[in-house]
Amino acid sequence: MSSLNVHTFYADAVLFDMDGTLTDSIAAVEAAWGKVAKDIGQDPAYVIAATHGKRAVDNLAQFKPDIKAHEMDDEVQNFEESILFFADAYNMHGPGSQLNSPTSSPVLISPLSSGYATPDLSISPNSSAPSSRASSFVSPRRPSFASKLNSMLTMSVVPEASVYGQGPQFEDSIMEEDQQDIIMFEANQKKHVLEAWQQEATSVDRSVRILPGVKRMMSSIPEGRYAVATSGAKTYAHGCMTRVGITPPKVTITADDKRLKAGKPAPDPFLLAASELGFSAKNCVVFEDSPSGIRAGVASGATVIAVCTSHERKQIEHAGAHFLVENMEKVKCEPCADGRLKFTVQL
Repeated sequence: MSSLNVHTFYADAVLFDMDGTLTDSIAAVEAAWGKVAKDIGQDPAYVIAATHGKRAVDNLAQFKPDIKAHEMDDEVQNFEESILFFADAYNMHGPGSQLNSPTSSPVLISPLSSGYATPDLSISPNSSAPSSRASSFVSPRRPSFASKLNSMLTMSVVPEASVYGQGPQFEDSIMEEDQQDIIMFEANQKKHVLEAWQQEATSVDRSVRILPGVKRMMSSIPEGRYAVATSGAKTYAHGCMTRVGITPPKVTITADDKRLKAGKPAPDPFLLAASELGFSAKNCVVFEDSPSGIRAGVASGATVIAVCTSHERKQIEHAGAHFLVENMEKVKCEPCADGRLKFTVQL
């Protein structure tokens, strides 16, 4: 049924793209691809435009062809963790963070976590922290660092210390502690240095946000009747959704799913998602925002609703979507008594 501006149809299930459709992490994604572009000496605008809506594995293979096959999984992991770093840096470590008080300074970088959190960049000197070897640097009962260093330079080493694979063995236990303090000091000095891209990341708010109408739409669909099929790998996909309060559905197809032979614009992610739900993709609705994702949805046989949340209308209106709306607030879903889902689209 349809009128001039309102269209109604029925489907069995819904297949959501993630970024640009459910969540908005475009700023963080573009910053991460911009960093890749600078690293390889290419124009960031070109790389960003060429990578949108496609799997990181495909994009990295295109722009960094020197990556070996056995290294690719780690490269994708590192890249997607950099997206989450860009997304969190401002609020966790920059002006949006309470950590940046007048009494604190950014001094500590840890390796990027493979989970959903990003590393601490700063600690407050007034905060209570577990006892560590570093605390001996300011203890009045211990020699100064300069004294320690001088002791290290003039230390007496037991001859057996030259055995390969062993560290020096000290006659004086205090000297051995001094050596450990100096080793830790040097290690911390390396951590204290923020790379330029990390410093820049803390200055701009690129937080992940949920898009208009998403919460209402997802809550209106019965459990087991919707899935997510994204070009992001699991680290990034789950990280984005959990950051905005979306629980990743049981059927979440990510780019690193080994069952996929190809990513978008191929229909494989949507076909697999529909199959995992137990429905034919031809009887599903796909929500998408990017040209490559829209084409993937159309190729799967699904009814495609394109949202203008990451691209201007003119950029996606010829990609083949059945409906083109401003955002998900223009679409209503109602479960029917016969088990089908009724969709009302306001153009």
